[in-house]
Amino acid sequence: MKVLSVVGNRPQFVKSAPLSLALRNAGIDEVVLHTGQHYDRELSQVFFDELDLAKPAYRLGLHSAEPDVMTPPIRDALARERPDWVLVYGDTNSTLAGARAGVEARVPVAHVEAGLRSGDLTMPEERNRIEVDRVSHLLFAPDERSRETLAAEGVGGRIEVVGDVMRDALDLFTPIALEDATARRDPYAVLTIHRASNTEPERLRRLLSRIAASGWTFVFPVHPRTQRVLAEHGIASPANVEMIEPLGYMEMLALVAGAARVATDSGGLQKEAYWLRVPCVTLRPSTEWIDTVRVGANTLFDADGPGDLGDALDGARFPDAAPVLYGDGQAAGRIAAALYPSGA
Repeated sequence: MKVLSVVGNRPQFVKSAPLSLALRNAGIDEVVLHTGQHYDRELSQVFFDELDLAKPAYRLGLHSAEPDVMTPPIRDALARERPDWVLVYGDTNSTLAGARAGVEARVPVAHVEAGLRSGDLTMPEERNRIEVDRVSHLLFAPDERSRETLAAEGVGGRIEVVGDVMRDALDLFTPIALEDATARRDPYAVLTIHRASNTEPERLRRLLSRIAASGWTFVFPVHPRTQRVLAEHGIASPANVEMIEPLGYMEMLALVAGAARVATDSGGLQKEAYWLRVPCVTLRPSTEWIDTVRVGANTLFDADGPGDLGDALDGARFPDAAPVLYGDGQAAGRIAAALYPSGA
């Protein structure tokens, strides 16, 4: 029994940690391929070290996020390893490249986090989700809404509702993260900005202007892509924003757990804020995690739209009766069992 897991960015490293453990416990051999989509140490190697992940058997080291560049070497690895499954996570270009390579190598594709839709086809992540789900043989949906979406689209693969492996990771690592956390005295909001649409220079200027006028204090772990745009275009950080280096997963969990608000364009951080019961403002006009908005724990804010960011942050609340969303922390075991339902 063998699977080849394709990972390439921070959320995928986090998602793969509990699943790697579950695969090992089930006696399934996992070969890890790191595409190098994130090659900054603070967004790549630090996660393997911090989460005690198996070292990748393949490190492409391409320093590229282009699917057409990543697909051939993934296909070659699949031909060499001949696994039963190629396992892909989420919605990145690494996800897309892994799925395309599986099709070309005639290895069945299993997609973790299948069926999510924001409805915004201008987002490359949305287009990636749709294409990967269309070619996947096994689709691991985090909830019933995602399953219904896949069924309505008529996908050909088998759909399994398993929950979200990021919840597994959060349950596993939050107690450890909080043990050594240093509390900040003053209230703050965690800020992250990394989406391509938000790091277009003029849009980033507008977004930071709204942040400066909000009246809030922010702690901002700066993604390398965002840092390059800030430096290349001479965009200054507002006085109410504390810019820090990218954080490891444990440090980030502790930072979010201690925050009064989260302001982010990250998909994963929206979920982590929800599970940690921190009100969230999503710096996008749409989200694939729409249930967090519908229950009142998450507010959408478009830098180019109407409204005031300060008002959005001030008014953000976490509902007392918030329901359980996206699983119970047991997704990884269900995925391992679904990959080999007969135990063969």
